[in-house]
Amino acid sequence: MSVNSAEPARPVDVVLVKGGRTKIRYTAGLLADDGTRITVRAPWAGDGVRDFGFVRFEAGDVFTEYYWRDRWYAVKEVRDASGALKGWYCDVTRPAVLSGGELVVEDLDLDLWRSADGTDVRRLDEDEFEESGLAGRDPAAAAAALAALDELEALATVEGGLESLLA
Repeated sequence: MSVNSAEPARPVDVVLVKGGRTKIRYTAGLLADDGTRITVRAPWAGDGVRDFGFVRFEAGDVFTEYYWRDRWYAVKEVRDASGALKGWYCDVTRPAVLSGGELVVEDLDLDLWRSADGTDVRRLDEDEFEESGLAGRDPAAAAAALAALDELEALATVEGGLESLLA
C-alpha cells in the first residue's frame, strides 16, 4: 500500500522500547512498507503538551513517521492541527522490526530536531546517551548510533536533505 492509496491505513501498534522496557505504545496507520522503509501516521500520543522550548507537541499534532529496517534512526515529520509543518524530530534507534501488527523500535537516547524553516538544527540528549552506558555494553551499537546522529545532522543542515529520505 502506498501513501496515495485510496485504501484506509491498516492499524499498527508502534512500540518504543528504551532500556529494555516499553516507553510508549500507540496505534498508528500503516501508510507504506516497501520492505526497507515503513511509514506510519499517528496523532500526538503523549500526555498533554510536551514543551521542549524550541517546539511544542500537543493535541492535534500529526506525526508521519519513517522507520527503516536497515538504518539506525527514525524520522518523524511533525505538523500542527492545521497541517502546517513544525519540523522533523529524529530518533536514533536500532533498525525497526515490523511483525504482525507491531512495529518495535529501540530508542538509543540520541535525538535531532530540525525546524520547518531549517534555521534550528540541534542534537539532543547526548548526556542521556553517555549515561546509558551503551558504549561499554555494546560498542558497535554505540558507534552505529553516533554515526546515525552525524548522518542526520549532515542531512538536516542542507536544503532538502531530510526530505530526500522521505520521498
